[in-house]
Amino acid sequence: MTVHPSLQTYADAWAHSVEAISELVQPLAEGEWNRATPCPGWSVRDIVSHVIGMECEMLGDPRPIHTLPRDLYHVRSEFARYMEMQVDVRRHHTAPEMTAELEYTIIRRNRQLRNENRAPETMVRAPLGAEQTLELAYRMRAFDIWVHEQDLRVALNKPGNLDSPGALVARDNFLAVLPRVVAKDAGAPPHSAVVFDVHGPVEFLRTVRVDADGRGTIDGAPSLGPAATLTLDWETYVRLAAGRVRPAVVADRIKVEGDAELAGAILESFAVTP
Repeated sequence: MTVHPSLQTYADAWAHSVEAISELVQPLAEGEWNRATPCPGWSVRDIVSHVIGMECEMLGDPRPIHTLPRDLYHVRSEFARYMEMQVDVRRHHTAPEMTAELEYTIIRRNRQLRNENRAPETMVRAPLGAEQTLELAYRMRAFDIWVHEQDLRVALNKPGNLDSPGALVARDNFLAVLPRVVAKDAGAPPHSAVVFDVHGPVEFLRTVRVDADGRGTIDGAPSLGPAATLTLDWETYVRLAAGRVRPAVVADRIKVEGDAELAGAILESFAVTP
């Protein structure tokens, strides 16, 4: 059977990005697997280990029995510990071991996708023993894979796919939480509006409006008198939203009009990935 129509977009985006990851790492020499990536604390090998581990969990494989070292500075939460387990268990794997396991995992996942007959609302396992709908799981895997593809591209100096199917999934994910970032996290005042004008491979203009009760909503209509307007390129937007760079480092790539203090608070709250 084929993937349900509401899952197909995510399945296609996942496949596009995971194949790109495979192509990026296949020719790497052993030493290149140790290159640092923009993802805090993770090397190229660690990113690929994470990809393998999360896809194995989608397949229903048991999690590894492994004790994490105590000196991993980037592991600061139970969620991070959960994610680190699949990474640390592969830290001493060789390049051939990594590429072989990645390829085998991709083959297994592609077979699973081809035979998927569950409804989108089916509950499946999520990190830390929680549950999520199958549709959310597919969406988050497509999002996660694309973000990590970009991590690898930065580390290996191989830019590309900033407008791929995965990029559009990422855009929608980032925009879905933008009202919370502006209204709750940054504390934009009631009856205000903040405009985001993003250009580059993925372009959009969105306005976050804060109502009298301090709740944020988002739409594509411009505001006649926004409290602040932030203009930036798509790659910078992604790096900020994914927590890969601090706002001060890319300040020259962001144009702010209006309330600079509010814009600063928004940028400080911009990272939304765990």
